[in-house]
Amino acid sequence: MSWVILALVVGLVLWAVGIYNGLVMARNAYKNAFAQIDVQLTRRYDLIPNLVEVARKYMAHEAGTLEAVVQARNAAVNGLGQAKGNPGDPEAMRQLAGAENQLTGALGRLFALSEAYPDLKANQTMMQLSEELTSTENKVAFARQSYNDAVMNYNNKREMFPSSVVANMFAFQSASLLEIEAEHMRQAVRVDFGAS
Repeated sequence: MSWVILALVVGLVLWAVGIYNGLVMARNAYKNAFAQIDVQLTRRYDLIPNLVEVARKYMAHEAGTLEAVVQARNAAVNGLGQAKGNPGDPEAMRQLAGAENQLTGALGRLFALSEAYPDLKANQTMMQLSEELTSTENKVAFARQSYNDAVMNYNNKREMFPSSVVANMFAFQSASLLEIEAEHMRQAVRVDFGAS
């Protein structure tokens, strides 16, 4: 009889360890997916000062727009820094999404104004930077989707019975999606400097 009880206890412990390890793997998966967002957003942030500098030469009367882009970029860098410290944290994800929303809006205004400057539109450096920025925007969108999928998988594991019992015992917290609030954030920034 004691062997049966011992076998049940060992089986229960192995079951709990398996669930715990599955939760850890799912949590690590969404953190890794966020690291991919970090890489792409950092690349985006690195391109923006060069873009602003090229535009500054041509858009002397648009200093306010250029400054808005720089300020939005700095806010987004800060938002990413906070989110990197705790991927999945609802407040960090909300702040990052808001900062990205502002940055995308500022970039949209910059590109709209640049249409009035034919020399800027024809500038090779500007065209190359805008192409790289568009490519990076697409990569950000894919990385964000991967992150959100990993978060959903983790949250499902964490909330479904019987793993919810283990998750609650070891304080596995819910992770938050990186949600897009504004419609224009759902699309990559459209850049067209000379396609016509």
